[in-house]
Amino acid sequence: MAQLFFEYGAMSSGKSIEILKVAHNYESQGRKVLLMTPIVDSRNGVGVVASRIGLSREAVTVQPDQNLYQLIKKMKNDNLAVVLIDEAQFLAAEQVDQLAYVVDNLNIPVMTFGLKQDAFNHLFEGSKRLIELADKLEEMKTICSFCGKKATTQLRIVDGKPQREGAQVFIGGDEAYIPTCRHHWFNPDLDKIAEMFSTDHDQ
Repeated sequence: MAQLFFEYGAMSSGKSIEILKVAHNYESQGRKVLLMTPIVDSRNGVGVVASRIGLSREAVTVQPDQNLYQLIKKMKNDNLAVVLIDEAQFLAAEQVDQLAYVVDNLNIPVMTFGLKQDAFNHLFEGSKRLIELADKLEEMKTICSFCGKKATTQLRIVDGKPQREGAQVFIGGDEAYIPTCRHHWFNPDLDKIAEMFSTDHDQ
């Protein structure tokens, strides 16, 4: 039976490399994958899934109001084996419902990857709905930038300082976010942030 998966983790937990690995594994067995990413994520160009270690490939862009069930249904007769969606936190709740329909009605597994919460520790719309509907949830782990314990969220840095309010969607990578544990999200080491963003992030 097909299932709806949601693999989530803080920034730098390897979500994009994992989705690229899954796609490669399917394709190495001669099975077709549909790789998708929301159009809002344009860090590496529109319609590109890219990892921090340099691997990337093109993907189908997901528009905010696109009906994913209808799109995937049209491709069902094309030997489609799995649907893979990067940055799934940016999906609308209705689109997550449509992915559940894909699993239940078309019997195609759907694997989604993304952040669970934003930089202010609030759930993204897509992530919230995935948590409610997914058959399987799996956390991808990385470590806190300050203490080395498990990171559970990410801290947004703007002009070298932690940002505590602003737009939920602020596209950026290592130059704008660092993974942290809950304690250091509330109590970041400002001296270390100044050091990190005056050296590594400027190179």
